Amino acid sequence: MDEQIPELATPYRFEKSDSTASVRERFGDIETATMTDQRVNVAGRVMLLRVQGKVAFAELRDETGAVQLFARPNDLNSFERFCNLSLGDWIGVSGLVGKTRRGELSIFIDDLKVLAIARRGFGDKWHGITDVDTRYRQRYVDLWTSPTSRNILSTRFKVTSLIRRFLEDRGFVEVETPILHPLAGGALARPFKTHHNALDMDLFLRIAPELYLKRLIVGGFEKVFEIGRVFRNEGISPRHNPEFTMLELYEAYADYQDIMLLTETLISDIVVAIHGSTKISYQGEQLDFSVPWERSTLEELASTSTGLEISLDTPMEVLKSYADQFGISSEPGWGPGKLVLEIYEKTTESKLWNPTFVTDFPTEVSPLSRDHRTKPSRVERFEAIVAGRELANAFSELVDPDEQRARFKHQVELGRQGDDEAMSMDEDYLRALEYGMPPTGGLGIGIDRLIMLLCDTSQIREVIAFPVMREEQR
Repeated sequence: MDEQIPELATPYRFEKSDSTASVRERFGDIETATMTDQRVNVAGRVMLLRVQGKVAFAELRDETGAVQLFARPNDLNSFERFCNLSLGDWIGVSGLVGKTRRGELSIFIDDLKVLAIARRGFGDKWHGITDVDTRYRQRYVDLWTSPTSRNILSTRFKVTSLIRRFLEDRGFVEVETPILHPLAGGALARPFKTHHNALDMDLFLRIAPELYLKRLIVGGFEKVFEIGRVFRNEGISPRHNPEFTMLELYEAYADYQDIMLLTETLISDIVVAIHGSTKISYQGEQLDFSVPWERSTLEELASTSTGLEISLDTPMEVLKSYADQFGISSEPGWGPGKLVLEIYEKTTESKLWNPTFVTDFPTEVSPLSRDHRTKPSRVERFEAIVAGRELANAFSELVDPDEQRARFKHQVELGRQGDDEAMSMDEDYLRALEYGMPPTGGLGIGIDRLIMLLCDTSQIREVIAFPVMREEQR
């Protein structure tokens, strides 16, 4: 005799015909106290439940919204099971669409399937989680209890899709590059280090995809981009998470002026797509992303902000006195370029509100940027500053292998002096440059910071689905 298979506690699948939003869109205009002959199958979580004698009502919520369920024992054989559902249970239901006498669009259900039981009660969490640590740690609950959290992540996912479409429409190809690197390079940052047992070698989680993307330019791809995670073993703050998302792109035959045009167009288009206007409110103040954005050199902005002559041509002893005046402790090995940058970041950057391209950085602090074609000791580099913080970094790429080797040597020397953010000597990248890289413009945009602006939040953890947290104390 064949062994009987026991009835499954929950089904393996459920055939949906509609979302709650599509039900509202299709039937929202029907008259009060009417019943259609249209049957729908919907699924989601039970959010509210009330039993009134021989009638029961529930609110079913899915990712698109919510709709009322109307149950009667004459229609639904499992009426008692419906009345005993717990808040948070996942169910699938079938029934006809109509409106109650009170004008509430409803699904009059005649079939119920319990898809998953909520073993942990949501309790008062339905009204929102007040403890910030719990919100980030149990994001799977927060997303159900906080429409704001769901909207932020929905915006994030939409923005990455818009970026891809924008770039692909302009001939860029999305690529993938390694996350495990034999050397930490492509940015000035402290890396995470790990070890590969089979190869018996140390590897680093990438701090930037830059050097591999530029290898692809050498290999003949003319327009490439990557949207991916990067990792930096640094502090956590409202603007910093150890892993975050970067857009990096490289365009052959372009320079940093071309990239400025691309950057302001990309971001302003996204702002309009999300908000319907180039003007948005951020932290109580207006931001205007209309193009063209302001363009000023780093030295001009620092001089205007401080009322002092802040320049690479200012004598070192004078720059050091300015640094002391602003509470900046200079370190051994710092030249005028590093001092000028530190003074700018301490006194000026946070004051730049509307989108501004800060241009022509010192060569000393830009090891991968190409020398400025008319300004000695400076490079063709810009940062896009919005609401007082860096949103993007870009430059005309350094393509000379000899000059790049000299820059790497300087970085290695800084590392010997104790700078744990300095780059290494990447011989393979230098070899790639020796095969020849055409003039190239490159760009990096912090996706998380862009979403913070679009969603009016000052906390980076709000825009990351699962931010890094301290170990949970149990």
